[in-house]
Amino acid sequence: MTRVMPTILVLTTEVASLADDFQVEGTDVPEQYKEYDLNEWDNYAVEAGVQLSEAGDDVEVVSATIGPSRSEETIRMVLAMGADRAVRVWDDALQSVDILDVEAKTKILARIVAQEEPDLVLSGVQSGDNSFAATGVSVAEEVDYQWTAVVNDLAVDWKDATADVRRELEGGVEELTAVNLPAVLTIQSGINEPRYASLRGMRQAQRKPLDVFSLADLDLEPA
Repeated sequence: MTRVMPTILVLTTEVASLADDFQVEGTDVPEQYKEYDLNEWDNYAVEAGVQLSEAGDDVEVVSATIGPSRSEETIRMVLAMGADRAVRVWDDALQSVDILDVEAKTKILARIVAQEEPDLVLSGVQSGDNSFAATGVSVAEEVDYQWTAVVNDLAVDWKDATADVRRELEGGVEELTAVNLPAVLTIQSGINEPRYASLRGMRQAQRKPLDVFSLADLDLEPA
């Protein structure tokens, strides 16, 4: 891919919450009692990417999501926040999977990284449903990018291909470090104040590209 501008790839996921009056059938909650929205931590990652694109540099922000067609409503919200385009990956083989584990997500998202060749990959620290807190770092290892986790402040110098970050460590300690690009950063909540999608943004989001890929399109076997 010929790079004409820096690209930020934001890994996003849709998570389910339960309605106030939900019921349980067997060991599951029926679909009508589930409400879907963008993962809380990914909200901050999207905002971080959009803010970087608004900082004066010509930067493209791309969202990547593994999810069924239902998730396109959430993806359009990400586009309305300021992402330029989006990629969604889904396959019938994933429909019956109870939990898409970190290894499976990594294999899929690594193909998107290889396809997009981003200068910077952002993801939320964790998801609100499974809370593995491992996908971003796992993807970095798979694609051989540098990485830093639990980032709560961020500045990027595209010309020098470096990111200056502040990250949280245990016990309230913080670390300042520089990371060479390309890199994967997992974003902590509170790094910014995510914007609400405006009515104008929602209208614009309907016209922005949203490409859909199957596992076969990414040269991946369902197994």
